[in-house]
Amino acid sequence: MPSLGLNTAYAAGSSAAGVTLDPFGAFNFLIEIEGVLVGGFSECSGLEVETEYYDYREGGVNEYVHHFVGPTKYQPLVFKHGLTFINGLWTWHQEVAQAIDTGKFKRRNGTVYLLNEQKIPMKWWNFKDAFPIKWTGPQLKADSGEIAFESVELVHRGLS
Repeated sequence: MPSLGLNTAYAAGSSAAGVTLDPFGAFNFLIEIEGVLVGGFSECSGLEVETEYYDYREGGVNEYVHHFVGPTKYQPLVFKHGLTFINGLWTWHQEVAQAIDTGKFKRRNGTVYLLNEQKIPMKWWNFKDAFPIKWTGPQLKADSGEIAFESVELVHRGLS
């Protein structure tokens, strides 16, 4: 008989103590870079890790194909928020863009925090050695009443 895993108690939506354990909302999050909260963002994407693999057919073995682990790759993180007077992300991107000849710019570590309804971090993803590779300004239209958004795309050396 199979044994029950740790998450089995939570499958019905409540813990052993009778507390409801609903999934976290994707709308409560914060971004911190180098120990500083860099503002409220309306969107964060790129929390994605993929480990490549390769197949190997062993001669004489026709029942299966061997699968071997390859490199792990991390998607760029994209942060979007309303444009304000605070332009730290723009400034950081400009530092990187101007360092093309020297290669001297600051890579930064940070964290994406997922918060519960009481604004307490429940999950977080640390990214390391990040730097911006793309900054996108707002779509400007005279007939629109939308908020002006900026986005920045960061490459990094891994999530933990």
